[in-house]
Amino acid sequence: MASPGSGFWSFGSEDGSGDPENPGTARAWCQVAQKFTGGIGNKLCALLYGDSDKPAESGGSMAPRAATRKVTCTCDQKPCNCPKADINYAFLHATDLLPACDGERPTLAFLQDVMNILLQYVVKSFDRSTKVIDFHYPNELLQEYNWELADQPQNLEEILTHCQTTLKYAIKTGHPRYFNQLSTGLDMVGLAADWLTSTANTNMFTYEIAPVFVLLEYVTLKKMREIIGWPGGSGDGIFSPGGAISNMYAMLIARYKMFPEVKEKGMAAVPRLIAFTSEHSHFSLKKGAAALGIGTDSVILIKCDERGKMIPSDLERRILEVKQKGFVPFLVSATAGTTVYGAFDPLLAVADICKKYKIWMHVDAAWGGGLLMSRKHKWKLSGVERANSVTWNPHKMMGVPLQCSALLVREEGLMQSCNQMHASYLFQQDKHYDLSYDTGDKALQCGRHVDVFKLWLMWRAKGTTGFEAHIDKCLELAEYLYNIIKNREGYEMVFDGKPQHTNVCFWFVPPSLRVLEDNEERMSRLSKVAPVIKARMMEYGTTMVSYQPLGDKVNFFRMVISNPAATHQDIDFLIEEIERLGQDL
Repeated sequence: MASPGSGFWSFGSEDGSGDPENPGTARAWCQVAQKFTGGIGNKLCALLYGDSDKPAESGGSMAPRAATRKVTCTCDQKPCNCPKADINYAFLHATDLLPACDGERPTLAFLQDVMNILLQYVVKSFDRSTKVIDFHYPNELLQEYNWELADQPQNLEEILTHCQTTLKYAIKTGHPRYFNQLSTGLDMVGLAADWLTSTANTNMFTYEIAPVFVLLEYVTLKKMREIIGWPGGSGDGIFSPGGAISNMYAMLIARYKMFPEVKEKGMAAVPRLIAFTSEHSHFSLKKGAAALGIGTDSVILIKCDERGKMIPSDLERRILEVKQKGFVPFLVSATAGTTVYGAFDPLLAVADICKKYKIWMHVDAAWGGGLLMSRKHKWKLSGVERANSVTWNPHKMMGVPLQCSALLVREEGLMQSCNQMHASYLFQQDKHYDLSYDTGDKALQCGRHVDVFKLWLMWRAKGTTGFEAHIDKCLELAEYLYNIIKNREGYEMVFDGKPQHTNVCFWFVPPSLRVLEDNEERMSRLSKVAPVIKARMMEYGTTMVSYQPLGDKVNFFRMVISNPAATHQDIDFLIEEIERLGQDL
């Protein structure tokens, strides 16, 4: 595949030029937005730069829009020619919008009102005085609103109300005090890119219908392979619908590499295959084995040490056991950043074993891959350059809006050979351009969403140094939390030592349990503490943090930090809130 070159397509300059956080650039952007979007640009800039009133948090039940509200403009022109003049949504339906004849004015007015709803939600998401969640039980929401689909259309007034209602009960995942999942935060450039992607509404299978997006996928995947450490960024890759699918791609390609006949003849033509992964690895490895007909019993779980890292000696022992039974080891999946402990498997040792026994080495760096952007922390993935494939989810540690997951493969052409089906209605061989840019035949999907643009545009806006600063900040906040609670009364750490990632795992022990001996009764009572505190968090709407059991360890809190909006004050708030909600337990 020929390189698209540098310039516009390449990644950000290090001098900060083009940075939207630069005030001059931001104001210039506002002028462009106002010129080309009218009301949308004015309102967006007002909201972003404090020139309008701050939206107040609504309380209780949402007041519905007036059924016959007439949309009016705020312009000074007389007579008024703006899109909102003389538009009454109560009498308009989707059929009155573009491509309807004379649909331009109602379309612009409608989309501006939708944009206003979205922008108010965005601003509220960063307001610490607002709730992270307005929690209602499923039966309450089902009873409070009519969600059923009908034969007859509703008017646009009602459609706008549905937009408001949906966001009213949505979780503010960009809120500075939302710590519940690995994917948190709300990046403004990424959000803009997502809006643009939906507006373009195209498919990623051929260059002819997605020329810019195909090129951006090429340069972005190449850059990611360079960061992994493959010479010149060589290899292949694809953006897939999440880390679970990326891991399944790796398993599929590894099987094909060892037994290419499986593509035509199926599993009956190959011996029993065995995959290996740690007991702390993601469940997607077993799901992939089930989906590919390999079977979950053919995924061997390797023991981990007390910090959750795979033990290489146990891996080698299990490989030898499998080989003695006549089975064929075909894949080892090491984890760089486990879901619960945030552990990094010893990749160099795993790579040595894979080389010794000629086994495909995959690294699931869905959670930990972002640390490759940090000069301070990338050592934790030492050895990743020796992998045959790598899963890396920028929608986690790098804060790219969901979804954005990449599978990177060291050997170029292997993914294409494994998956191509030569559909002649899409991949004609006599097209007038370089067919290597028709990348769709190497994917399992036919229809494939454009996931690359969010990452590419954020990379242009931040530069690699911007991602590095974000990742370093999140890990510093995790260390800050750890240092506060490790010796604080009422807290017990799940494992000793500073966390390697932003995962901080701990128990909160209420006063009533602190005097009890460490026995089965205490563990039984302690297991109920985190679920109750989490439920109270959600009912108050103040914060959210996850909990889970693991192995013989009862329910504990797993704090993860990937939200760029979080600060030391938010960590302090979380500690105080856990103590407030759990004192009486």
